[in-house]
Formats: sequence, C-alpha cells, structure tokens
Amino acid sequence: MADDKPLAFASRYALAFVFVTMLVDSIGLGLIIPVAPKLISELTGLGMSGSARWGGWLYFVFALMQFLCAPLIGNLSDRFGRRPVLIAALLALGVDYAITGLAPTIGWLFIGRFLSGIAGASYTTVNAYIADVSPPEKRAANFGLTGAAFSVGFILGPALGGTLGEYSARLPFLVAAGLSLVNALFGFFVLTESLAPENRRKFEFWRANPLGALAALRRFPGILVLCIVIVLMRLAHDSNPAVFSYYVMLKFHWTPRLVGYSLMAVGAMMAVVFGFLTRAVIPRIGESAAVYLGLACGAVGFAGYAFATQSWMMFAWMAPFALMGFVMPALNSIMSKQVGPTEQGELQGALACIGSLTSIVAPPLLTNLFAYFTSGRAPVYFPGAAFLAASLCLVLAMLVFARIRAPSPALQPAQ
Repeated sequence: MADDKPLAFASRYALAFVFVTMLVDSIGLGLIIPVAPKLISELTGLGMSGSARWGGWLYFVFALMQFLCAPLIGNLSDRFGRRPVLIAALLALGVDYAITGLAPTIGWLFIGRFLSGIAGASYTTVNAYIADVSPPEKRAANFGLTGAAFSVGFILGPALGGTLGEYSARLPFLVAAGLSLVNALFGFFVLTESLAPENRRKFEFWRANPLGALAALRRFPGILVLCIVIVLMRLAHDSNPAVFSYYVMLKFHWTPRLVGYSLMAVGAMMAVVFGFLTRAVIPRIGESAAVYLGLACGAVGFAGYAFATQSWMMFAWMAPFALMGFVMPALNSIMSKQVGPTEQGELQGALACIGSLTSIVAPPLLTNLFAYFTSGRAPVYFPGAAFLAASLCLVLAMLVFARIRAPSPALQPAQ
C-alpha cells in the first residue's frame, strides 16, 4: 500500500497541472471573445452583420487546422509522450495571440487562426493525459476537470477581456499571449510524463492523418455510431462562440464589457456543472441518462436565446444551457472504456478530428445564417435563427442517441 501513495500523489499533481493549463488557456480565450467583433469591425470597416461573416471564416480556418492536426498531435503524444507535445502547443498559442494582437490587416488574423488551430489541437493530448492517470471508474469525473477549468477561466477571462477591450481591442490579445507563454514555462519545470514507455507505440502516418484517424474508428463500432451524437452536439455548441457576441451587440446593443460579464456568468454556471455536478450526478444517474439530460437542457437554453426579447432573458437561459456540460464527460467516459491504454491518444485525436470537421462547417454556416436573417434580403428579421437551429440539432441528437444506445450491445462499456 505504501508504494501506491507516491503514484496517487503524482496523479493528483498531474491532474492539478492539467487543470491549471486548461484554466490559463480558457482565460486567454475568454479575454479575446468580447473584443473579437470590435477588432474585426475595425480592420474591415463593417458593422456587426458583415463582421460576423468574417468571424465565421476565421473560425473555419481554426477548425480546419484542428481537423488536420488533431490526429497527428494525438498520435505524436502516443509515440513521444504527452509532456513535449503540450509544452510545444502552449508556446505556439502564445505566438498566435501576439500575432493577432499586432495584426495590421484582416489577413494577419487568418494567420493567427491558422497557428491557433494547430496549437488548439493539443487538447486531445490533455484528454489522453487524463486517461493515462485515471482509473476507469474515475474517468468521467476527471474528464469533467477540463470543463471545470474551462468554465473558471470563463469567469475570469471575459470580464478582464471586456474591461481591457474598453481601452483597446488589441490589448486582450497581448495579455493572452503573455499568459500562454508563462504557462508553457510553468509546464517545462513542473509537468511530469504520464505515458509509460511500455505503453508507447510506433508512429504510423496512416493513423496520424484525418482520414486515417476516422478510418481507425471502424475498429470500434460502438464509438463510431456515437460520433453522430457528437457531430450534432458540436453543430449546436458552435453557435455560441460563433454568434453570441454579434447577436447581443446587434439586438441588445451590448458593449464588450457587458459581453464579458455575460460570458463570466456562463463560466460560473458551467464551473458548477463540470466541477461539482458531473461528479455528483453522473455516478448517480449513469452516463447515458447524463447525456440525455445535457442534450435536453442545451436545447431549451438555445431556444431561449433565440426568442429572448430583453437582455435579462439571455442571463436567465444560461442556466439550462450550462447543463449541456454533462454531455461530453459522459460520452468521453463511455468511449474511453472501449479502447486500451496504448490507444487513448489516438481515440482523443480521432474525436477531436470529428469535432473539428464539424466546426469547419458550423461557424460559416451559422454566422451566415445570422447575417442573412439580419439583412434586408431575409423574408423575416430573426437574429435568433442560428440559436434556433442549434436547439433543433440537440433535439435530433437526443433522438439519435436513443436509437443507437439502448439496443446495441457494442455500446456497453467494457468490464
């Protein structure tokens, strides 16, 4: 028993670093979201409707690079370990934020998004790290740690970003660059490797490219069918980062500071969901029920956003929206139990690949939907069109999950 104590301590220390890493990353992201529409508008000379279109294509570039690089990074971490991959990604993210903060033209924003898509693909390695150090029965709860860190970062980041954005639309990006570089330095000195040498495998390019990663999922039919639910959920989820700021600035005339405060409220609610409720609720009701609950609440929240007529309503509908945080920890737990310890990085890379492939389509589709229904060409003026589409996607995801989960023995967790 004495030999188990250092291992348990190391696992807790590793999870603490993962929490801090995701926290700093989400603070950096939260810093820039309230001011991104303002910066795009400054560089293009367009209003919110036109700037939303540019914002959608910037998300497209980000998602495209994640799609191309997520399986590569996941497989590199299976070969060389998690530590070097994570540190390199943090350095790249810092460079990206610096480029964006100093960008003289809209073209430089695309270069920044290119780099951030590559660096952002490293969250597959974060999930693989968690799988390395977590026993199967604790994986759902520990996967929830990344969501908790992301949510806490969204309490701090948007409020700070909105405040800094009142002075300059560029200042939050430069602060985010500094945070990322400091986090990389922190990881260099404190992060320990989680992947034992005997669990590493040879790097194979056919498994490290997007098509190879997707093809590899055919070996796990239970996971493959669940990916349909992930696609629909990601289509819905991406309406929030892609459209929310433009929507409230246009419809309710919010300032960057108020956008920051609203995202801070979302972050506070999701921190409760990821940090506490996932650990209390998922073990009690089960992973499948948690997926249903999260999808249903998300659908209600997005519909509320779509039809809100006053600013306070946006805050009220954040509560059911936040409960969508049950979905991915539960799905990650279900799927991670279907693969062995040598394939966790490959699995997370493939899942990230699917999510990024969805996000290639979602932001330009949703921002153009917003732009169309706020233009003079639309048959009816309806700024909430993208949020209503998101709600319908989550309803469809529930129906698909009900169809494929219950009758299929292949989906039952490995004993």
